Formats: sequence, structure tokens, C-alpha cells
Amino acid sequence: MKILATVLCVLAAGANAQPNPAAAAARAWRETHERAILAEFMELLALPNLARNEGDIRRNAAAVSALLEKRGVKTRLLEVPGAPPAVFGEISPPGATRTVVFYAHYDGQPLDPKEWATPPWQPVLRDRPLAQDGRVVPLPASGPIDPEWRIYARSTSDDKAPIVAIATALDALLAANIELRTNIRFLFEGEEEAGSPHLAEILRKYKDLLAADVWLICDGPVHQSRRQQIVFGARGITILDLTLYGPNHELHSGHYGNWAPNPAMMLARLLASMKDDDGRVTIAHFYDGVAPLSEIEKRAVAEAPDVDRDLMRELSLGRTEGGGQKLVELLNLPSLNIRGMASARTGAQASNVVPASATATIDIRLVKGIDHAAAEQRVVDHIRSQGYYIVDHEPDAATRMAHPKVARVNVEPGGYNASRTSMDLPISQLVLRTAEQARGPVVKLPTMGGSVPLFMIEEILHAPAIMVPIVNHDNNQHSFNENLRIQNLWDGIDLLAALLAM
Repeated sequence: MKILATVLCVLAAGANAQPNPAAAAARAWRETHERAILAEFMELLALPNLARNEGDIRRNAAAVSALLEKRGVKTRLLEVPGAPPAVFGEISPPGATRTVVFYAHYDGQPLDPKEWATPPWQPVLRDRPLAQDGRVVPLPASGPIDPEWRIYARSTSDDKAPIVAIATALDALLAANIELRTNIRFLFEGEEEAGSPHLAEILRKYKDLLAADVWLICDGPVHQSRRQQIVFGARGITILDLTLYGPNHELHSGHYGNWAPNPAMMLARLLASMKDDDGRVTIAHFYDGVAPLSEIEKRAVAEAPDVDRDLMRELSLGRTEGGGQKLVELLNLPSLNIRGMASARTGAQASNVVPASATATIDIRLVKGIDHAAAEQRVVDHIRSQGYYIVDHEPDAATRMAHPKVARVNVEPGGYNASRTSMDLPISQLVLRTAEQARGPVVKLPTMGGSVPLFMIEEILHAPAIMVPIVNHDNNQHSFNENLRIQNLWDGIDLLAALLAM
């Protein structure tokens, strides 16, 4: 993305200034150990890490535990039935009175290897982004490593980078004889990308072990301007699967078109009824309950760098939704997104048919003040208002014949609410000061667009949670060719060292 010259000047000033001794020590350590850091990172990336594959995920848990134990961290696995283990680590300096938990996750998003330019669990270095014809290059045996190079593999950015950055930061602090003054805890989850269905159970079971003054959530990207951002909340999420029905089997479109209802066309109309042309959701009461921003949060949004025009160029967008509001403003509203839709076949596999059914998956990103169950019900009520008889199972012939329009709606388990920590808490201000000492001026935001289960931490442990992301914004997370810009890893090591020594 093209960065404004003024932003680059701020970045350069922040990169050159290192008033924080822990961040300075981390930079000095990293500069003499870059190859070893990347080699250790690539070894972890080479482990397939889908939460549903128990053998693979337990190998990852063992590898993450070994990374911590190598740095003298006392570890154990936190287990509940039917779930991947959470890796727990602890450092308890004598006399420490504050406790900070660092959270990340070691599982990755599901994928189709055929979509990737290189196998997803065979990490490679490229000399520039793949979209800019980046070439695969070897890790050099000597000489400088270009910080603009990128590592391509599943979970480079989401979310193994913070785990390796934390491990490296611990190395640097030990080498520089910088003593920790805070009780440090680590919780690395093994099924965040599966929706964290067991995290609440883990938090309840190990409540005493996980009690803390603050949780620092090491997930998500830095600001699109490449400036460090500290974010005080995250959206919640709920997911619905929707299927509409036509004939009980596909019909010849010439013989039956214009007579048999086409579920693909019905689905298109139903989905279009949910949003207007400017992207505003038209479902009744969809925005009811949104908790307003405080004055300090409004000021933070107003002061955030304006990157919309640059993003439009980067993403080849001729327009944006939102009625003229900026991206940073729209993140504080709930959203409704069509994840994907399918009916019959397309392209070379297309047939001259009226499809038998059509399916879409919808996600709703929630903001503070809206309960996920209420949001789900509003969608269901809207579908019903469009004349559909709603079921939660495959309808039989009698049901389909008894109603002109039938919709199957299933809410995926694991939905959770949004959470937002006050920016003016003493611990919030301490985190901000520490981040700015390490990284220069930071972008402060009340809410991140993505969903992370901060709500469970707030509800069960009654602890504030603050997001401290380190990876590049253009990392292709949740898609193919996921990547990490090396400079983001280096910057993340500095930041996390400062926070560990806070």
C-alpha cells in the first residue's frame, strides 16, 4: 500500500528512538540472532494446526510448550473434555504484585491446499509480496535479511508470530539481565479459529490460575498505516447457515423454468432484502442497543490516521459502503456479511437446471451492547417477514408442500458478544505509555474489526483485555497465501519485550 510521506516520517522517528530499555535490548538481541529466530519460527509453521485434527494440534501444543520451557517458563496443558489443550505458562518473580496474561492461539484457519501458491505448511521466504510477483528466496547463510521479505505459510500472521516474538523477547531480556517485575502468565489457545467453543469452560475450570490484572491479546494486525496500534475492544460474532428449497431434485431449465421456483434466485432476493445499496442493514432493530462511545473513544477514532483512499487503491475499489463514514468509524457498528453462497454448479460444470436448493453462510459482527442471541433472532424474524416458514432441520416432503417458501436456518454454536475496555483505566494508560516508548506514536482504537473472545475474559474472570497486535495488515489471514512481513516480527519482538518488562 502506498503510505503517505508524513506517516513514513513518523514511522522512521519511532523506529530510531528506543527510550525503553527492554525494547532496546530486544532489538540488539534480534539483530545478532535473526537467522535462528526465523529458523525456529519456520519449524513451528511447518506443523499442520487445524483444531479438528487432534494428533496435529497436540503436536503443536507440545512444540509451543517446548518453546516456553526452553526459556525457563514453567508450563502445563489446560484440558477440558473434547477440546485441544490450552498451553499455560508462568513466570513469578519474587515480590511481584501485578499479574499480566499474554494470550495468543496456535491453531489456524481451515484451508484448501490447491488454492496456495506453495504448500501451506511448507514455509517459504519471498522477496516481496506474492501479488507483486515475489520470488521464493532461501534464508541466507550470512549477510543482511531484508525486513521487507515475507514468510508464506498458514498461521504466519494468525497467530504463531506473537508466540515466537514472545519467546525471542524472553531470550533478549535474559541476555540483557533485565528482571521481570510482574507475574507473567501465558495462555495459548488451540481452537480460536474454530470459534473458541471450549474457552469459557477452560476459563471457568482454571479461574484461579488465570486471574490477572490485565490480559494482553496478541492477535490481529497493526494499523493499515503500518503504525503500531493498541486496541481496547473486539467485535463479537455469530454465524448462521441458511438454505432455501425449490423442487426435490434438479429440473431441466427449459422444461420447467418459469414454473418451478428457483431457490438460487429466491436466495439472491432474500439476501438483497437484508442490506441497502450503501451497505446499511435493513433488518428491523439490527442496530438497537449499540453502546455509544465515550468522549475519549470518540477522540481516538477522530485522531486515527485516514487510510481509506490508500486502501481503496490497494484493493482496487471504486466505492465503499457506509454512507461516507470512514472505515475506523464503521468498525464501531455491527455488520452483516455473506461469507459465501452456493447453488448447483457454475463455469464448465454448469448444467441447464433449476437447482433443488441454495445455501448461504452469514456472519454478524457484533459491537458492545448487542447480545448475539438477539442479533440471531432479528435475522430469523426478518426471514420470516419475507414469507418463509422456518425450520432448523432438513424439511420433509409434507413440510415443503405445505408452505410456499421454506427456509432452514441453523445458528452455529460458539457465538459470543463484543467487549470493550475503558481507555482511561490506569492499566490502559500504562500499556499505552509502554507501547509508545517501544514503538513511537501508536494508533489508539476502541474496537478492532475482527472477533476475539474478549467477552469471555471480561465475563468470567472480570479482567480487562487489551489487544496488542503485531502483524502486517495485508497478511491474507483467513485466506490462502497467508504471510508475515519480517519487519513486523522484528517490531513485535521490541513491543512484547517492553510489555513483558512493564
